[in-house]
Amino acid sequence: MKIPETVILIVEDESVIAETIIFALESEGLKTKWVATGQDALTYISQSTPNLVILDVGLPDQSGFEVCKNIRSFSNIPILFLTSRSSDLDEVRGLESGADDYITKPFTPQVLALRVLNKLKRFKNSSHASLDGGVLLDDRAAKTISLEGVNIDLTRYEYLILSQMMSYPNRKYSREELLSAASLDSESFDRTVDTHIKTIRKKIVNVKSGYNPIKTHRNLGYSYEA
Repeated sequence: MKIPETVILIVEDESVIAETIIFALESEGLKTKWVATGQDALTYISQSTPNLVILDVGLPDQSGFEVCKNIRSFSNIPILFLTSRSSDLDEVRGLESGADDYITKPFTPQVLALRVLNKLKRFKNSSHASLDGGVLLDDRAAKTISLEGVNIDLTRYEYLILSQMMSYPNRKYSREELLSAASLDSESFDRTVDTHIKTIRKKIVNVKSGYNPIKTHRNLGYSYEA
């Protein structure tokens, strides 16, 4: 199974605006997922791994500010507000809730697409070097993960699994999602992931005794806890 595509989650209750955003992003080769409520957005993020969220403030079920705070409680995924609320107070509130950018409507689709691409590039080059208390570092360029300055001797599959979990700390990953992240065939047994996790834990402990950032969730899968 191939590595997941770049997916942009669009949280917008107005279909005309959503369709404009979708066209602009898909013209740049990005895949999109559209939902109309905050709860649908949170449900989707808890089950999948979008690469960026475009979020409206005025949603029918809850404030986009609250949705943003909720996402930030378990993920560092880039969030971009796109809203008609243009006051300085709203912009400050949006940024304080954890958003990476704040764009007001009306907007130029091409400019929005470029901002999204820039955010994705910066996140990949910087934020994806995930830190855990200053001791665990994922160097995406070199495809290595180090613990307190010591490289952990991971295989390709082990690196892909741990790197995926580090990208979204505290998010629970099913075995199927980790199989996909590691480009393993979907017909591989669940025990394949369990075996890789066991080996990763052992290699981490070999570098730092007693350190176990990978948590098991019964009947759900695994998570990385920063």
